[in-house]
Amino acid sequence: MTDVSAPAPRRPGEQALAALGLAAPEDNPADTSPHTFPDGGLWRTEIPSVEGPESLSVVLREADRLDVPVHRVSQGSGVWMLSDAEITEMADACAARSVELCLFTGPRGTWDTGGSVRTDSGGAGLRARGHGAMAGCVEDALRATELGVRCLLVADEGVLWTLHRLRVRGVLPADTTFKVSALVGPVNPASYAVFERLGADSINVPSDLTLAHLTEIRRSSGAPMDLYVEAPDDLGGYVRMYETAELIRRGAPLYLKFGLSKSPAIYPYGAQLRDTALSGARERVRRGRLVLDLLGRHGADGGMSPLGSRLPGPLSRFPLTQDKD
Repeated sequence: MTDVSAPAPRRPGEQALAALGLAAPEDNPADTSPHTFPDGGLWRTEIPSVEGPESLSVVLREADRLDVPVHRVSQGSGVWMLSDAEITEMADACAARSVELCLFTGPRGTWDTGGSVRTDSGGAGLRARGHGAMAGCVEDALRATELGVRCLLVADEGVLWTLHRLRVRGVLPADTTFKVSALVGPVNPASYAVFERLGADSINVPSDLTLAHLTEIRRSSGAPMDLYVEAPDDLGGYVRMYETAELIRRGAPLYLKFGLSKSPAIYPYGAQLRDTALSGARERVRRGRLVLDLLGRHGADGGMSPLGSRLPGPLSRFPLTQDKD
């Protein structure tokens, strides 16, 4: 729970700028998000691009060394790029540490045969093209959950709705959560609310949204938000460390994602990218330590969810009246 008696966190450079007549505008109390995680926390942490057991081992070891709390690790290459043994090893390691493991589902348009994704328009992007790709995502979800995974990354609205319906029917475990990829993330309040209603349990918004955009979204939905404090280059390469306290205040409940700019892409991951993946995993944890240190220096490090927290709490969904047994 947040300690309401604690002094308000200071803004970066506050006193020095005020002395120059450059003080920040007064805060608008209405800009503070009214939402929290069900445990009362305002923020959780996520280490992305953890592509296999070896990368996961590096992340957990480095998190211990640097005392970085980790609520979730996520993978970007997909369930289909991992063997059963690798998935089981990752699931067991995360379970032992009460860390949520999130794996990406199936085929996506950027790896498909369609040429439109390589045009300037980007075509349909990562979305699952046709019945076959959608079925592959469902197969990945079934396989991953059978092996103990309880968080799945999706990049297609239809796949999300389908997996949510399977969850409601009990085909997927009831405690499975669905996370929307940053590459299809919503950028306005209405689209954010639609993803929530389609079954999303956390929604990655693009990292170039303004603070005002986050406030607007929070007026329409309390679904947990994921946001790269530092974004990979293919998502813009933004580094927003000094905004972290405000990102939390406006966007809570919020997963702080510690990405890495100026680093080669590694999806789909294979052994040919091992050195890059392992060094990147290590540095992402270090970036997390830098963000947490910054929050601490500014008196804004309160409000973290307890480690082991993963569920989003009650969320709004579209009715399923069209489904028939």
